[in-house]
Amino acid sequence: MNITIHSSFLPHTDPDASLAFYRDVLGFEVLGDVGYEAMRWITVRPPGQSGAAIVLEPPAADPGVTDEERTTIAEMMAKGTYSGVLLATDDLDATFARVEAANAEVVQEPMDQDWGVRDCAVRDPAGNLIRIQQSS
Repeated sequence: MNITIHSSFLPHTDPDASLAFYRDVLGFEVLGDVGYEAMRWITVRPPGQSGAAIVLEPPAADPGVTDEERTTIAEMMAKGTYSGVLLATDDLDATFARVEAANAEVVQEPMDQDWGVRDCAVRDPAGNLIRIQQSS
């Protein structure tokens, strides 16, 4: 059996701001931008990479989510504790400089971690935690 990761989902609160962050700041390519009523699902991935993508989605769009759950999701997103992703780059310092220059919220500047990686952390426009580590 061969199983791969196809897509991961991150919520957005402003599709245009999220699109600008992932496309213009991180340099991701846009694979799809689908709208339905007032909602948008935007699929992005690093250029030249096949396989896994990130779908930027409206939070709590599932009709099975209750109003109370929607409130909890909105509160967690505002705190930056709802969702996140780990990315890798071959030049962490240059990537961090580009993200910082775009005025992303910096959570942690690049540093060597005790567990053997060098990484940094920022938040995207929706508050999602984006950790970026130096690939070896």
